[in-house]
Amino acid sequence: MRVLEKQITVDEFDIFLRQPENHGGLFELIHGEIAKKMPTEEHGQIVASIIIVLGAYLRRTRAGRIGTEVSYRMPKDRYNSREPDLSVSLAKRPLVREGSVSHMPDLAVEVKSPSDSVKQHREKAHYYLANGSQIVWLIFPEQRIVEVYTADEEVEILTERDMLTGGELLPEFQMSVAEIFSDPLDG
Repeated sequence: MRVLEKQITVDEFDIFLRQPENHGGLFELIHGEIAKKMPTEEHGQIVASIIIVLGAYLRRTRAGRIGTEVSYRMPKDRYNSREPDLSVSLAKRPLVREGSVSHMPDLAVEVKSPSDSVKQHREKAHYYLANGSQIVWLIFPEQRIVEVYTADEEVEILTERDMLTGGELLPEFQMSVAEIFSDPLDG
């Protein structure tokens, strides 16, 4: 969902975010356009399912940090401030306590919202990879599939019969794709 009609910079975006009426909202800057994120319950359940399994793996291995809705910006990109639904950074560096992380995460996870087009969703993967991410998982709830994009431009499509892995980035990590989409109340 577009918020403004003109292309704005990350500096103008920061001013927008500081406005009282925008506190608590989830916004990203995508190619100079402010987009409001409106996660659904299904979206939140999918992110939670992944974060439980992936978070446990990262705690056990001490391989990296996991976060939700963390802001990432490339220093020379004046028109993008991205917030993947879930991200993993492996770099040993101090935690960013204010503002955006100045590089892309090693792993970015995006869950397709009903308002996103497939083209927009896939563009996110290409943006992350072009700017330093090593793996992107695109989650498609309606089709119940995961598209895995890697820095070497490979794309793998996983169904509920498959296992999602972390490849060389997260050795020995695996999660059933079916588990990503399962509802704990379905028994």
